[in-house]
Amino acid sequence: MDSIYFVVALGAVVAGFVQGLSGFAFGLVAMSLWAWTLEPRLAAVLAVFGALTGQIIAAVTVRRGFDARRLWPFVLGGLLGVPLGVLLLPRLDVEGFKGVLGTLLVLWCPAMLMAKNLPRITRGGRLADGVVGLAGGVMGGMGGFTGTLPTLWCTLRGFDKDVQRAVIQNFNLSMLAVTMGTYVATGLVTREMLPLFALVAPAMLVPVLLGARLYTGISEARFRQIVLGLLTVSGIVLLASSLPQLAARWA
Repeated sequence: MDSIYFVVALGAVVAGFVQGLSGFAFGLVAMSLWAWTLEPRLAAVLAVFGALTGQIIAAVTVRRGFDARRLWPFVLGGLLGVPLGVLLLPRLDVEGFKGVLGTLLVLWCPAMLMAKNLPRITRGGRLADGVVGLAGGVMGGMGGFTGTLPTLWCTLRGFDKDVQRAVIQNFNLSMLAVTMGTYVATGLVTREMLPLFALVAPAMLVPVLLGARLYTGISEARFRQIVLGLLTVSGIVLLASSLPQLAARWA
């Protein structure tokens, strides 16, 4: 049992720092450590709780670039997409979906990292932003991938780092609040989980604040490298989790 507490605390510390620095990716980092030790449902609930806690802390400490008019299409689309994703989940080939998304991220994000001039999408306006938010919400309902497409979209939009962080940070905050509320309402959060909640929150507090403090000093180029690097890692994790199951089907 002591080893479980240690792993949970370590995951919260490392993931909290990454989230404070980048504005997202708590679940990605934490699950890479927790998935080896914790029962999947417990790990998923803790990841959502930790990500929500970190987003609240980060939203309070890093408020530059916030623009409600730019944010609302993403949030509105995401709120519509979450229940749609939950509805589609029983009918979806989740492993195939992970494989396609992981391949896209692994191929596209490194190419963007190496490009001297990133491509920019300037057309579509708020409608396109809302559609991307909808896609993010659907992906969140299907498996917790809420921020992946909106983060990539904001990079392609060419938003400066403060605007991009504000959009993704507050979009994820909204989606995570809905998800956590759903977990509580459906009984996924149990009394036995509360001691681990009480461990995660203080363990990640200082790392989130430290990451947020470092964020304010990094350049636009460095921030994009961090974001694209994390999206690449996300793609690798998705492929690593899906390819064994897909290979077993084809064997």
